Amino acid sequence: MNSIAGEMKEFTTEEEALQAWDIMKQLRTNLTRDEYLQLFEEMKKEGYRLFAFLAEGKTAAVAGAAVRTNFYDGKHLFVFDLVTDVNMRSRGYGEALLEYLHNMAEELDCRTVALTSGLQRKEAHRFYEQKMGYNITSYSFKKYLAEE
Repeated sequence: MNSIAGEMKEFTTEEEALQAWDIMKQLRTNLTRDEYLQLFEEMKKEGYRLFAFLAEGKTAAVAGAAVRTNFYDGKHLFVFDLVTDVNMRSRGYGEALLEYLHNMAEELDCRTVALTSGLQRKEAHRFYEQKMGYNITSYSFKKYLAEE
């Protein structure tokens, strides 16, 4: 990967999480700002960490991840969210952020980095497979339960 001008930062406070909101809502279109902030606080208690790549004087890309352990991947880093601002794509910011997470996972002695991606996100799939070296290893199933 070429060196991309910018800075990596972990967002830990509500104020910092708000700096990521305009980008995160491009991926998580179902969330309101208040829901996002509430979930951010809940997820932090479960080990979720929010990272940002800052470039050109603003937040260019964000990613949320947490270390998890299970029977099939052992200790791994799961990337819940990865999105580059729609106006700043194809400049290497998402790649830089994901490489940062790969390095962090290695430092934390994780065996793999895993993520899911919506079926409709064909460009993201090409990015993960062709540019970042990911393999498609399974299908992800979801059953919606009764509304609250």
